[in-house]
Amino acid sequence: MSPRIFLLGAPIDPVVEMEAVERIYTMLRSPGQYHVMTPNSEMLVEACRNESFLNALLGSALNLPDSIGLKWMAHFTRQSLPERVTGVDTVTALVKELPAEHAVFLLGAAEGVAQRAKEVLEKMNPHLKIVGTYAGSPAEEDARAIIDLIRQVQPHLLLVAYGAPKQDLWIARYLKELPSVRVAMGVGGTFDFLAGTALRAPRWMRFVGLEWFWRVLREPRRIKRIWNAVVVFPLLVVWYGRNAPQRKE
Repeated sequence: MSPRIFLLGAPIDPVVEMEAVERIYTMLRSPGQYHVMTPNSEMLVEACRNESFLNALLGSALNLPDSIGLKWMAHFTRQSLPERVTGVDTVTALVKELPAEHAVFLLGAAEGVAQRAKEVLEKMNPHLKIVGTYAGSPAEEDARAIIDLIRQVQPHLLLVAYGAPKQDLWIARYLKELPSVRVAMGVGGTFDFLAGTALRAPRWMRFVGLEWFWRVLREPRRIKRIWNAVVVFPLLVVWYGRNAPQRKE
């Protein structure tokens, strides 16, 4: 297992997709509870101003490098990430072979989206056991109802799609109240991609690192988020590198 690298003080695991999947399988077979996160460039900018979110990144069991910008900035800081590992690809690879003994719960996204994602995942793996879907919200007043619902069906794997940082702050706060859950993973827009309510960039654009441009074209309202990922993040890495050398484990 390669040691974590650090960007803007946040740890990132230098894994390839199948290694990430195998590590999650190991967590599911192990005692204890594990938080898996999928940080991208925009999320690391958020962590610079959100101490609770940074603490979640520091305390997680696995942080997947979910943007090409992390790979580029790792190289810039003389560190190494072998590849981009996206949340949607990791979830898809994980559930394709997931045995029924590891029940799954899908939490988040807009009303009905998780249910459609469930149907897609079940077609990929007829043995998959998805014991519940629920949109809900990350609001504190909704937490008790969500916790009670999940406790009733006792999943091993909880996938949470409230978007960052809300999904991971929710997991960090409430995972201990869900004793059956062995792995909780923040998955962002994964349910939307699976359900077809959002379209991913063409493969070639993802390969060359132009997925941000695709998102600007399709969702102009995301321009501030794209600005943080494409412009602010590299500038912060340069500043951080000059003023506070990257941490080492």
